[in-house]
Amino acid sequence: MLEANNLEVVYDDVMLVLRGVSLKIPEGRVVALLGANGAGKTTLLRALSGLLGVHDGKVTRGRVTLDGEPIHRAPPARIAALGVKQALEGRRILGELTVEENLRVGGHTAPRAVKRNLERMYELFPRLRERRAQSAGYLSGGEQQMLSIGRALMSEPRYLLLDEPSLGLAPLVVRQIRDLVVRINADGTTVLLVEQNATMALSIADHGYVLETGKVVMDSPAAALLADEDVREFYLGLRGEGATRSFRDVKHYKRRKRWLS
Repeated sequence: MLEANNLEVVYDDVMLVLRGVSLKIPEGRVVALLGANGAGKTTLLRALSGLLGVHDGKVTRGRVTLDGEPIHRAPPARIAALGVKQALEGRRILGELTVEENLRVGGHTAPRAVKRNLERMYELFPRLRERRAQSAGYLSGGEQQMLSIGRALMSEPRYLLLDEPSLGLAPLVVRQIRDLVVRINADGTTVLLVEQNATMALSIADHGYVLETGKVVMDSPAAALLADEDVREFYLGLRGEGATRSFRDVKHYKRRKRWLS
């Protein structure tokens, strides 16, 4: 199990971003992490994957463990070798390299399996096979997202951390990404899915967390979050039939979230 325990993260020794965050990612599951921009989702991913130091951040309290062993002080390469890989927000593909060269970069920690894993990626992402010799910078947004995910999968990770994979994509492509996440999980990879698209994330997750201003304010099975009145209104944009909310109601909701944390 990959787990964060009472995690506190600070940037530049002054900016406190995560405050007492605890989260569990059981092996074999899909876990959704929801929250608005600035809630701390990407920071939590960096803490799990060891990339905080690249951004002048550090864990100042709590710890991250993998199968009970602390890893929050380990370098990113060590964490990746243990099977935790992050597909970064914004795709971050290497535009001047070809599609296949990008995939090979992702397979450097499993060099003996590169040929086998390339074939697996082309089976999983047929569009990438068609464009294997093309410069990655000329791919569409959806194809670049597939390449980013495929590159992370080339090292055969146990845990795949996806940061906003549906961001900026057309609804049809979002559905394709959703189906790919389901298949990746069915093939044996555990997934932490960080999303603002709560409908998509909760529709495939086993469990979900809601993060607000650096704190976990909700922690429930995905089905329960989908049925929760506050989540439906404030994260899915849905209301009960005929329901209205006054300004006072919204202020009460925000206060209650702070109290819960």
